[in-house]
Amino acid sequence: MNHLISMRDLNEKQIMAYMHLAEKIENGKVSINLQGKLMAALFYEPSTRTRMSFETAMKRLSGEVISMVGTAGTSVQKGETLADTAKIMARYTDVIVIRHPNEGAARWVSEVVDVPVINAGDGSNQHPTQSLLDLYSIMKTQGTLRDLNITLVGDLKYGRTVHSLVQAMSPFNPTFTFVSPPSLAMPDDILRELSDKNISFANTEDLNSSASSADIMYVTRIQRERFPDPEEYDKVKNLFIVNNSVLENAKDNLKVLHPLPRVNEIAVEVDSTPYAYYFEQAENGVIIRQAILAKHLGVAE
Repeated sequence: MNHLISMRDLNEKQIMAYMHLAEKIENGKVSINLQGKLMAALFYEPSTRTRMSFETAMKRLSGEVISMVGTAGTSVQKGETLADTAKIMARYTDVIVIRHPNEGAARWVSEVVDVPVINAGDGSNQHPTQSLLDLYSIMKTQGTLRDLNITLVGDLKYGRTVHSLVQAMSPFNPTFTFVSPPSLAMPDDILRELSDKNISFANTEDLNSSASSADIMYVTRIQRERFPDPEEYDKVKNLFIVNNSVLENAKDNLKVLHPLPRVNEIAVEVDSTPYAYYFEQAENGVIIRQAILAKHLGVAE
């Protein structure tokens, strides 16, 4: 079955197929029509950009959407299992887009239904559609995905977007700099993967020096909802803030990305600089998700 669950499942050729299709859609070189197709958006966790960009993508391609936003007022509150909910949605719709707080939930759903499943985030594990829009944003701003210096800042332990992005960039010979407090460092299993692939990376707490060599600075929110202990969150929530001073010696081609929402980890003053690209990045989400839906519904190569 044609699912999108993890960036680990995609090779370079498959990743580039998404990039090229998105580019064709954005430039009007291909016309996709999903009229008669129906998407189920099952969002067990809060979402603004991911859910709305998927709905926008589907509707702009003339498809339709049914949504479950949270579990209030649904049979989940009566004890219905995830598998049963998914099996019912698979009988109603042509594709399931799911966000769930439990790691592995999307893959589990993909094993019990007979329609394509797209992972819109499973706990702190994976967020492959975010990674594909991040790659598309990187390609648009840098002209390539190859041989780039990428600095990732903030919550690298719980941040599923950075986990997916590191795996997504791995085929393209990146150099990574991981900026975080030790308590939120990139997980060891991901570091081992990078070492096994001979991909260069460094860990640091020095945000200013890492900014000067970066082509891409990818900033993440310290996720309060992922912390079991509120006091631990309070210790790290304001440690890394990207402002104009941090970017003072940045390269001309640097772009600052963020999966959003931001709290205070990027100062508002950065918005008016040529480095800011996070709002355009969010807009790219509609384009790449149009490409994802078209591919997984079998109407485009």
